[in-house]
Amino acid sequence: MKILPRGRQPSPGSGESMEEEQHVGEVRAARCTIRDTQAFLARLRDLGREFSTSIICFNAEMMAGRSHATTAVRFARRSWEAGSAIANTLEMEALLYAAGSRQCNVALRFGIHEGENQLYIWYADGNMGLWDALSALVEFCNPEIYETMDPNKRERLIELFGITSLELETLDAGATLTDLVLERVALLQVLR
Repeated sequence: MKILPRGRQPSPGSGESMEEEQHVGEVRAARCTIRDTQAFLARLRDLGREFSTSIICFNAEMMAGRSHATTAVRFARRSWEAGSAIANTLEMEALLYAAGSRQCNVALRFGIHEGENQLYIWYADGNMGLWDALSALVEFCNPEIYETMDPNKRERLIELFGITSLELETLDAGATLTDLVLERVALLQVLR
């Protein structure tokens, strides 16, 4: 993925896209047990400072797949760089987008929690050193295990995002539940 300088638009015919401009970074699936959320977040902040990057952890149980995480980050980065962010940190801004809500108390459910965690972890730079450092905190796993939409997760997402029965009817026409969730993420930009 090509990284474009801040504020630079893709040039016509260059093969660059707005998605490439906004998607900088990588998302990996992981799992861990967190006994103290504040200590875990402090360690992530320390690693972020050490590697000069932001690290964002999403609760995979609340996410409609990896594309949900990457879309939330893309919109958060866009609002952050434009100076229109609601939150004080990029991490919280991404959680707000993931939740499709302007309410921090709602967005926090999309982050880490005490106990067993299934996570999508994002950070902006492909520096393998950070992934190695993070492996002391989490166990990376196959991302496909979180992509499955079992009935419980499906119902949870329908409720969390207020998806109506009329919208669910569109699923028969080729749309997916993930498409409907990503619509909610994008709508947060409009509702600001």
